[in-house]
Amino acid sequence: MAKIDIVSKNDFDEFKKEIMQELKGVVEDKARNVQWLKSSETESYLGISSGTLKNLRNSRSISFSKLGGTLYYNMNDINKILLANMIHCEDES
Repeated sequence: MAKIDIVSKNDFDEFKKEIMQELKGVVEDKARNVQWLKSSETESYLGISSGTLKNLRNSRSISFSKLGGTLYYNMNDINKILLANMIHCEDES
């Protein structure tokens, strides 16, 4: 016969608090692992010119951060843009 454990509201609240702390740690770890590229690195990665990158910024097609006079692009965002704009080929088989 299966054993039944009864959980009090305080136990549940404590468990919820522990889970939230764990999730917060995971999110913070992921944020620390974000790779940022400078403009020239982004241009090379995408195979585009500086003018094209500027047009993408001006049209708000690509996210960026500016620190001092240097622009940085989040690698995860760049990959999401590439995936969102992927053209799928039809299977000819």
